[in-house]
Amino acid sequence: MTIAPVGALRGGVVQRRVLRDGVYDEILEMLLAGRVASGESLSIDGLARQLGVSPTPVREALGQLEHTGLVTRAALKGYRVSPPLTPSRMAELMDARAVVEVAAVRRAVPLSAAVITELETVSTQHRRAAQRVLKMMTRHPSRLEWETLRAYYTVDWEFHLVLLRHSHNPYLLHMAQTLAPHVHRLRQLMNRGAIDVELAVVEHAAILDAVRSGDPAAAAASMETHLVAVRSRALTDG
Repeated sequence: MTIAPVGALRGGVVQRRVLRDGVYDEILEMLLAGRVASGESLSIDGLARQLGVSPTPVREALGQLEHTGLVTRAALKGYRVSPPLTPSRMAELMDARAVVEVAAVRRAVPLSAAVITELETVSTQHRRAAQRVLKMMTRHPSRLEWETLRAYYTVDWEFHLVLLRHSHNPYLLHMAQTLAPHVHRLRQLMNRGAIDVELAVVEHAAILDAVRSGDPAAAAASMETHLVAVRSRALTDG
């Protein structure tokens, strides 16, 4: 019997994992962009043909997405896009996010000068992305472009990630990343989606000022104020 070299076996495993992760990202993007409607069936074979891969990585990716709650699986019926969050589940999601992120900020502050500079850079990017969203809404108020919104959401989340990554607690970061797909999908489902960008920019600026002060309590309070406001807007728009 011929045994394959360990390196070859490892390479095959890595390639399979990379393929599976790539398929996962593609399907997640479809869900977040609203290219598949709530309750719509997700065919493994159909997605495999669409993505140009075998059914195996699609099946694995859908299994991962089932754990996030973004898709559901029923015996003999396959996978479907999960229904929209109810107002009570929206409130629970935002409450959970606030618990994690307020704790993270309290532990992160005071930050080094280098991290504050990083946060300032992301804050500037966030403000510019918000301006692009507002221009888009002026040009096409009835047709929001997902690419522009996606760019805004990405840099908005990066602002929060800078603080989470420096919380000195990897479990808080992991919990926040677990909640992130639900938060992004909630945004996509909101009827008036991006209207709160101006408010979010102001709230992020307040968080940045509090972080600069070096006071953990002030920074935590500003983050809590922001997330409570986001929660209120989500429940109003949802």
